[in-house]
Amino acid sequence: METSRVPSEDRQAIGQLLVRLLHEFRVELAAPRADLGYGDIREAHMQIFGNIATGDIRLTDLAARAQLSLAATSELVNELVSLGYLDRRPDPTDGRAKLIVLTERGQQLMRDAGQRVAHIEQQWAGIVGAQRFEEACAIMQELLDALDPENARR
Repeated sequence: METSRVPSEDRQAIGQLLVRLLHEFRVELAAPRADLGYGDIREAHMQIFGNIATGDIRLTDLAARAQLSLAATSELVNELVSLGYLDRRPDPTDGRAKLIVLTERGQQLMRDAGQRVAHIEQQWAGIVGAQRFEEACAIMQELLDALDPENARR
């Protein structure tokens, strides 16, 4: 049986690095949300927005992408529907199913979040250098494409 490699003393284990960077990213992303009119969004909602893409997704697919139970995903979607960010519409390919779609308010939130993400990337590139930041992103994308080819961005 293989054991995990002990990282060198100058860095943490990959899992710790990824979890901490995700936390820092979420903190930075959420920082101005109240100022932008999204004070009703909770951190748990970010798991939905981070996986909905452009909308038009079934609840079961959204739950799988978000790595949440169907019940938890349904509860979060219900909250976001009541807040006016999401809506449910009949799936034209399956009369029994519903699609989760972004409302105009949800689309605006996604546009604003996209601008915030660009700002965060610029900020982080300023810390390590633009070239090193782009290389790190390319390496992470390469890993994801190899580990999850079904969702590869090629």
